Parts: sequence; structure tokens; C-alpha cells
Amino acid sequence: MNERQIVAVKDWLGTGSINVFGVAFSGKDTVGKRLAEVLGAKFLSSGDVVRAARENASDAQIRTAAKISDTGVWAPTEEFQELIVPYLYDQELNGYALILSMVGRWIGEEEPVMAALKRGGHDTRAVILLNVSEDEVWRRWELAKDPNARNLGRADDLDQRTVQGRLDEFRDKTLPVIEIYSQMGLLIEVNGEQSRDGVFDEVVDKLEAFVVNNKS
Repeated sequence: MNERQIVAVKDWLGTGSINVFGVAFSGKDTVGKRLAEVLGAKFLSSGDVVRAARENASDAQIRTAAKISDTGVWAPTEEFQELIVPYLYDQELNGYALILSMVGRWIGEEEPVMAALKRGGHDTRAVILLNVSEDEVWRRWELAKDPNARNLGRADDLDQRTVQGRLDEFRDKTLPVIEIYSQMGLLIEVNGEQSRDGVFDEVVDKLEAFVVNNKS
């Protein structure tokens, strides 16, 4: 990564958005936060959006948001659209580029997410997929059992059934979303099984190449 690359990507991105996808333990939040930092963008995970939406939600919506945020169980699409989507065009995000971490992860959610982002001036410019095999997920899961390595995932990722459920959900409900982004020409695939610096450098390299290939 060099300054020239960052400037090129930042100029191309403007106030648009990049959505980062990956299975559990793929490092999507780590990549997203670092990318937001170097681009001067705001980072928003699904949990961040839920917590922000809570402030203006009804009591019933707050209970739903709490369930999503605290247990990792995702809301049905209609609840997602009612509670989550409006925050994507909230005035407090005006003028910022956005780096999202799997916002709109279920099939059918990608359309309202893109529409809301467009409404807020944050058109979806690219989608990054961190490719990590299930074998690597379980290797990282084993490492995460070490109390000194708890920055590898969510606190509830120590539960094997929870992680397996997330892998199943990603395969069944998220891969179809990624395929839609691929068909739209927005997808950038990155090898997520490298070192953190290696992954991030590949993200920046491929974003720069994407910018060159998609200049209008």
C-alpha cells in the first residue's frame, strides 16, 4: 500500500460506500476498520447500525434490535428494512464515505440497502469478499479459545454450534447476495488466508485496479 493508491481510491470513492463480506473469523471488521481509517470514511458493522437505529426505535423494535445485537441472530427481512435501512441515509452520515461490514447479508436485503445508500449519497461502489475456507475458519476458532487471542472474533464465537450456524447461514443466505453483486460487476475477491497486512495490501491493490478498470 502506498499514498498514491490511497489517494486514487479515495478520489474515486467520494461519499460512496464499500461493503465488506466474509464468513466468521474472516477478518472483515479488521479490514473494514483499517480501510475506513486510511480513506477517512465511517465504518459501520451491522451491529453498529442496529445500535444507532435503537435510539429512534419503538419498544418492540428495540427488543428486536437487542436480540440482533446481543445474540447475533439476524432479523427477518421486513424487520431489517423497517429498523436498519433508514439509518443508512441518516443525516449524521452526510458527506462521508462509508465502509460497511456485511450490511444486508440476507438475499432480498441487498436491494433496499443499495437504495438507502443511494438516497443518502453513498452509492455502492464496490463489494469486497474475503475468501476463507471452512477449514481455516475452524483453525482460527481453535486459536480463539486462547484468552490471549480474543480479538479474533465475537465473544459468542467460542460456541461451536453458533459458528456452524453462521457458516450455514453464509452459505445459504449470503452467497446468493454476493452473486448478485458479482453479476452487477461490483465484486472484488480477496484471499483472506494471508497475514493481516497481506490481506489489506491485496484489498488496496485490487481496489486500485478496480478503480482503473471502472473509470467513467
